[in-house]
Amino acid sequence: MNVDKKTARVAGVLYLIIIIAGIFAEFFVRQSLIVPGDATATASNIMASEGLFRVGIAGDLIMIMCDVALAVIFYVLLRPVSNSLALLAAFFRLAQATILGINLLNLFFVLQLLSGAGYLTVFGADQLPALILLFLNAHSIGYSIGLVFFGLSLFVLGYLVFKSGYFPRILGVFLLVAASGYLIDSFASFLLPTYEAYEATFALVVFLPAFIGELSMCLWLLLKGVKVQRTQLQPSHAS
Repeated sequence: MNVDKKTARVAGVLYLIIIIAGIFAEFFVRQSLIVPGDATATASNIMASEGLFRVGIAGDLIMIMCDVALAVIFYVLLRPVSNSLALLAAFFRLAQATILGINLLNLFFVLQLLSGAGYLTVFGADQLPALILLFLNAHSIGYSIGLVFFGLSLFVLGYLVFKSGYFPRILGVFLLVAASGYLIDSFASFLLPTYEAYEATFALVVFLPAFIGELSMCLWLLLKGVKVQRTQLQPSHAS
């Protein structure tokens, strides 16, 4: 891969798939099926829409695979700015993909608990829904852990975009703000015992900057690409 418009547009396509798949799986699927604090209603919703729940898992897998590819392409696009920082951003993004991939096991555990297998008869009728909600909550926590590494990756990426000279600096600012939102929300969920009372506010803090910043970057890659002068193609090793 080279630092050119074709590579940038491949990155834009991958980024668009990540945004669509991520929003679909997290907001359209899980938030429509999970009733916070109500294990019985949540279990009933998933049983009634098991196909949708499985499609949501597939959406997460597609998002994760595209994230791995995008980590490599962003490294290629931004190594002329700083090879070491571009590599750091890629590793943070790969760490996020690894965590989110392993975290999907929690959703498969939910499907196992709903499978009606004979060995599940040891659990009472009221215990299975509680276990299902437990694994869904564990998935939510795992997602927040993954977003810490994603926020760090986005922060380094924003800095590189700002310094690159072949992306508009405002895109770098947008990404830095979005990264700060992800980090604030994730650490708030870990540190605040009363986080649930402020969850809607934190969601707004994260979603709006992230949507604006990441969608702007995605559209720029798709529509404009990058144009790099030869003098800009010498990798910098500054950290």
